[in-house]
Amino acid sequence: MSGTDRRLITNPAFFGRARQSPGRVRLVAENRRQTPAKKKPVPAFLLQRGFTYLGVLLVVALMGFGLAAFGELYSHASQREKERELLFVGEQFTNAIASYYNKSPGAKVYTKKMDDLLEDKRFPMPQHHLRRVYNDPMTGKADWALVEAPGGGFMGVHSVSEQTPIKSGSFSAKNAAFEDAENYTKWMFTYSPVGLVGAVAQGAPR
Repeated sequence: MSGTDRRLITNPAFFGRARQSPGRVRLVAENRRQTPAKKKPVPAFLLQRGFTYLGVLLVVALMGFGLAAFGELYSHASQREKERELLFVGEQFTNAIASYYNKSPGAKVYTKKMDDLLEDKRFPMPQHHLRRVYNDPMTGKADWALVEAPGGGFMGVHSVSEQTPIKSGSFSAKNAAFEDAENYTKWMFTYSPVGLVGAVAQGAPR
């Protein structure tokens, strides 16, 4: 060991620096741990994207509600239009049945076949009481149920649709029985001359 090393070891300042050195290291380390980390700010474009996404969701939701409301209104409007058409078509059948009955040569009888309303061959010149067999507006088919007449034949028709009508009042006098009907099968378009006695039975659809 050289003389210089010996002097450093025997010098009290040497040991003081050795003891103080770790303390300074720990102090620096503690100060670093206690320093709170700074939060990075959220980029503006990410905030803008978030608001845009929420806006799109809101627009989609409003469009969904709007389409649902429009669909319901359109459905009701379509059904009301079909009801008006059903009333018109029903009147055509009623007038045709009345014409067939009242123009009967001899005893008054009801028709037994729908085709007889189109071409009544009871006369030398066939009579046409009905222009054509209309489709039921509620089903889109000519699947009418027939209302049987006392003594044979049929005296009217009605729809086979079990759908509940929207129209529940303000009917004409001859259709007053349609008020508050549970379904369209209760809208019976019939012809019955004054004084005709007999029960009216609902026939099967043809």
